[in-house]
Amino acid sequence: MLVVWPTGSGKSLCFQLPALVLAENAKERGEEPGVTLVFSPLIALMEDQVSALRKRGIKATYINSTLSKKKREERYSKLAEGKYEIVYATPERMDKPEFVRALETVPGGVNLLAVDECHCVTRWGHDLRPAYQRVGEFRKQLGNPVTVALTATATREVRDDVRRVLGFDESSMPLSALPVDRPNLKLEAVDAWDDRAKVERITETARDYPGTGIVYFALIKDLDRMAGELRRAMPDRTVRIYHGKLSPQNKKYIYNEFTKAKPEDNLLLLATNAFGMGVDKPDIRFIVHAQIPGSVESYHQEVGRAGRDGLPSVCRLLYSQDDLAIQQQFTEWKNPGRPLMEEIVRTMHASDHADFDADELRLVILGKTGQSGIVDHALIRLNELGVVEQTSVSEAEPRYRLLRELKPGEVDDDEIAEKRKRDLMRLLRVVELTRSDDIASDVSRYFELE
Repeated sequence: MLVVWPTGSGKSLCFQLPALVLAENAKERGEEPGVTLVFSPLIALMEDQVSALRKRGIKATYINSTLSKKKREERYSKLAEGKYEIVYATPERMDKPEFVRALETVPGGVNLLAVDECHCVTRWGHDLRPAYQRVGEFRKQLGNPVTVALTATATREVRDDVRRVLGFDESSMPLSALPVDRPNLKLEAVDAWDDRAKVERITETARDYPGTGIVYFALIKDLDRMAGELRRAMPDRTVRIYHGKLSPQNKKYIYNEFTKAKPEDNLLLLATNAFGMGVDKPDIRFIVHAQIPGSVESYHQEVGRAGRDGLPSVCRLLYSQDDLAIQQQFTEWKNPGRPLMEEIVRTMHASDHADFDADELRLVILGKTGQSGIVDHALIRLNELGVVEQTSVSEAEPRYRLLRELKPGEVDDDEIAEKRKRDLMRLLRVVELTRSDDIASDVSRYFELE
């Protein structure tokens, strides 16, 4: 089953309840109950869901990089012994032999595979996680268990590719879809040509919609600069920041403060798109995009976090021509060319260093004025190809080492150019939303649920 339901509509129940039913039915037949495996990209989300399941007496756990080696080994042993009903993991865990061995040893095997945030599977989506591309092959390795794939945002193109990667077609993985529009959300777009105008629009929104709100930025430096402006403009508000460069400890602290905030706390979170996926908070009263997102998919996922309690909420998209240039630059970064990848491989091969991060390679290849963003994405692509491998678990500053040379024709210039074109067209669709008289209807048409 492919489940495309809006944020907050209960997608998790689509695998949590079947997991319990499958286990109970197996026990009644005198068989081993097996385990449900949930692949999720979000460590914070899996920790929260496991905690909630345990409170209900359900034998659930998670296995990820936040655990000590001793803790992971303990959980592998219990998994292999069949002590869990539901196990959450990031898809990158597929590369760990001890994880694979534990799953293959589970009495009754994997009875259900849930692929959460399945839009991460596809190159056509807005949030590719390379490990997700291998889930279909891993599913075969597990014996082709019953599979459910879930997301809040997926165009027809994305849905078709999710099925292909997981090894299904439309008949073998039918769609369960709910409308993407929600009547309690007021979607608006307004021009805001400079920081002063943005502060005014954000302040007005926070005044008109008391309670918790999120303001999204594309750039960390702009987020940090605006944090001071907004604190001065709204001394009655608690202003916090969240982005990918924060330490894991700070991220966890801010995440917990946000999810536990009461309406009277008037918490305002300034964040990049590093925050929000899977956040289970029903009473977010407003979402403001201070800088436009890169796709309608990203926009839809982010505004879908507002008003999950059904009460009126507002989502305001602030448009500035200058911000469009930011997303155009991101598009270039996300589509590095073959010459840059070849130069990265040559530089790593010629050096005595064991591994590199993006900044170190940028200095050698592009100089001090070069931008590490494009190098970051080139390394991600090389990692996906198996040319380099990540040697650190740091999300903020990953390091890589060279495994092999690039093969002739391994990087297709035409494919890169075509993807860049598609990404720019998706950005154009967002710009069109800023001029729309009915954003909700235009977003619904964009997804065209089958």
